[in-house]
Amino acid sequence: MAQLFAGTSGFSYPSWKPDFYPADLPSRLFLQYYATRLNSVEANYTFRRPLTQSIVDNWVTATPEGFRFGCKAHMRLTHINKLMDAAELTKDFLKTLQPIKDAGRLGPVLYQFPEAFRLDFELLAQYLLLLPRDIRFAFEFRNGTWLNEAVFRLLQKHNVALCLSETDKFQIPKIHTPAFHYCRLRDGEYDEAARAEIATKVAGLVKSGADVYVYFKHEDDPRGALYAEELQKAVAAIL
Repeated sequence: MAQLFAGTSGFSYPSWKPDFYPADLPSRLFLQYYATRLNSVEANYTFRRPLTQSIVDNWVTATPEGFRFGCKAHMRLTHINKLMDAAELTKDFLKTLQPIKDAGRLGPVLYQFPEAFRLDFELLAQYLLLLPRDIRFAFEFRNGTWLNEAVFRLLQKHNVALCLSETDKFQIPKIHTPAFHYCRLRDGEYDEAARAEIATKVAGLVKSGADVYVYFKHEDDPRGALYAEELQKAVAAIL
């Protein structure tokens, strides 16, 4: 059965006290507590450094079965090499994710590209051949040249999600490419009507048989975490 995985982009924020984290909760227990209220988190850790066994062990110990970590692809792939000459880099990066995959905690891997990265269809086509089918991938393009039907069809062919992310630069088309969906909600605030609309749309996607991953922002205050928790309850009520 399809499922909603809702959370935030990160969890290590003391500023979430006391409205989300209890006032006396030590930071070493943030993830454990987070996982009692939400079932996924988007981890930026893997963007700059490889996962170590100790980090994996800590993540697995702190979370229940069914919890998922959305992991960002390393910056060498997306921002330095920009998918070029990336076969060995990709192999090495995915190898670092294997322990979290083996533990049943790996969600989609997010490739988040810089704004200056412009359309290169052949490069994308060749790179997608490197990605294994037993891991979910989502691509977030921040340059509008990528947003065309040929790219959407190519992603769909490889079962890679087009990340639906809000941006001030342009509007991501609401194209749902694979058998799962990846959404990054970046606004600073969502009023009640907007949150209800999000819940209705997400519930519709889940009903269609597709898993949905939704990550809210907000490092400075706990609104994102509270929105994600509310979304879980609202979608459950609709379903």
